[in-house]
Amino acid sequence: MKNQLALLLNELQGIGQSGKTYGRDVFDQERYDQLLIVTEKLMNLLTDWNEKQIQHYLYTDDGYATPKVDIRGVVFVEDKLLLVKEKSDNSWTLPGGWGDIGYSPFEIAAKEILEEAGILVKPLQLIAVKDKAKHQYPASLTYVYKFFIYCEALETTIRSGLETTAVGFFTQAECEQLNLSLARTSKEDISAAFTYHRHPENAVCD
Repeated sequence: MKNQLALLLNELQGIGQSGKTYGRDVFDQERYDQLLIVTEKLMNLLTDWNEKQIQHYLYTDDGYATPKVDIRGVVFVEDKLLLVKEKSDNSWTLPGGWGDIGYSPFEIAAKEILEEAGILVKPLQLIAVKDKAKHQYPASLTYVYKFFIYCEALETTIRSGLETTAVGFFTQAECEQLNLSLARTSKEDISAAFTYHRHPENAVCD
């Protein structure tokens, strides 16, 4: 599925969800219900999602539609970058995950690194904010903002967690040879992490 198509389906879902919340009368509600039904039919035709996935995507959220937040931790030891291997796709990524209610972005970064790589870190700096749809990631029906948080390692004895099968520190050249979990971490993300580590004046927000 192309990114442009995924973005259009995202927009339709967002209009329907927000409209059902803020529609002024019964006729508005009917129109927004119909918009979500049409979106559901398009998803059946254009995606490989099953009916349960589509229903969850279209109808489990409410209120004004907003992007989800994916938080990734950037940790270096001796110019080597911490990566973890995800069980779900057997590919490498910066440690991280969805933002959780009740935690700040810095707290999420530290929590995810501990859970996935087994080390304590001290978050120091938000180094990048990316609109996932505007960068080189696979197409997604979830609209996502990605936060990258630079952290100091407080210990270096790493170990895998419940969602990871391996953990390691890698040079930039080694990272380029790894099979990346591209929905989570792109080659661009890896390059930007090394650039910031070596030139911390280059924080990026886009």
